[in-house]
Amino acid sequence: MSLTRADFEQMDADDALAFARDRFSIPEGLIYLDGNSLGVLPAATPARMKEMVEREWGEDLISSWNKHGWMDMPLDLGAKVAPLIGAAPEEVLVADTVSINIYKLAAAALKMRPGRKVIVTETGNFPTDLYMLQGLAEFHDGVEVRAVARENIPQALDDDVALLLLTHAHYKTGALFDMQAMTKAAHDAGALTLWDLSHSTGAVELDLQAARCDLAVGCGYKYLNGGPGAPGFLFIAKRHLDDFRTPLSGWLGHAKPFEFVDDYAPASGVRRAMCSSPSILALTALEEGLKTFDGVDMADIRAKSRRLGDLFIQLVEERCGEEFELGCARDSEWRGSQVSLRHKDGYAIMQAIIARGVIGDFRDPDILRFGFTPLYTRFVDVYDAAAHLAEVMETGEWREPRFAERAAVT
Repeated sequence: MSLTRADFEQMDADDALAFARDRFSIPEGLIYLDGNSLGVLPAATPARMKEMVEREWGEDLISSWNKHGWMDMPLDLGAKVAPLIGAAPEEVLVADTVSINIYKLAAAALKMRPGRKVIVTETGNFPTDLYMLQGLAEFHDGVEVRAVARENIPQALDDDVALLLLTHAHYKTGALFDMQAMTKAAHDAGALTLWDLSHSTGAVELDLQAARCDLAVGCGYKYLNGGPGAPGFLFIAKRHLDDFRTPLSGWLGHAKPFEFVDDYAPASGVRRAMCSSPSILALTALEEGLKTFDGVDMADIRAKSRRLGDLFIQLVEERCGEEFELGCARDSEWRGSQVSLRHKDGYAIMQAIIARGVIGDFRDPDILRFGFTPLYTRFVDVYDAAAHLAEVMETGEWREPRFAERAAVT
């Protein structure tokens, strides 16, 4: 017997995370399934930003670096990210962007594995991961980027490999790597690991310490709800901190930055991965995003994430028949917090449901992507989104010419 909307309403009534939705400012009537690209605005962020700008910056000015703890925000926020990724507070720093942090950590890994010049990664990885590695290789003689298909990664790990860089949850398909198994495979070959957690953090349970991960990066604007272009974070396992050297040796990564000496000496701990002055406005917004996780267990988030995805797949297959090919893992254990559907006219179909107020996104060549953020996505949102998708397919409204026109950003 098919589930009804009343069944989904009951799921929301029983949802242990239902309280968290009130922590967000969600436009009335909108079904937002794109939190895996840009998270929703936390309700507390506008007032906090106003306070920061008018009082901390406007009134206290430069004294706020000490008075309001601006200087320590990268470390303080790193400590708040740590429990979301299974790390110790002293192993995480919020700074720069995912791209910059990939460059810093990949370059450092090469230095920590002298004599090895190969970085292994996956073909079809998120472009910035590939581009940053290609740029690193261009400026460092002898460095090779070895991009191989997912199934061929273990065989690519030989004695020349210094680093294995993988994205834990694939941005198109949501496919999850077995982090512990892949890290062990790299270690068995004598290589280090660098995990991109951008599509995992805040939606998938992670335990970097248990998996013996070496290095990791992630972003603050997807499931962490830090706002467009929010700062990224980086992780360096404690056992590597003394050996870590950054290629971007900015002044705030110095052991004594306010002595203003000519020669660089790295700070102790994860602070040595800092480069330039922190963006306090951006960090303030991210701090409010991280507060939306207060009192929330990541196990509950992951359980809800898996259930939302399973239900959406069930509804789409019931209502749309064979219109779509499943573009993600059916087994939710190996799927991130998203469902991907394939259709040759996927772009137009996505634009048609967006026009109805169901916000997902499209990734070339044929993937309709629906992200589920457990803190604010309701079960009835899943039901209604599937209903809209089914109606768009039944009526053929996606064939209207206006839906075929490509926008610059989708």
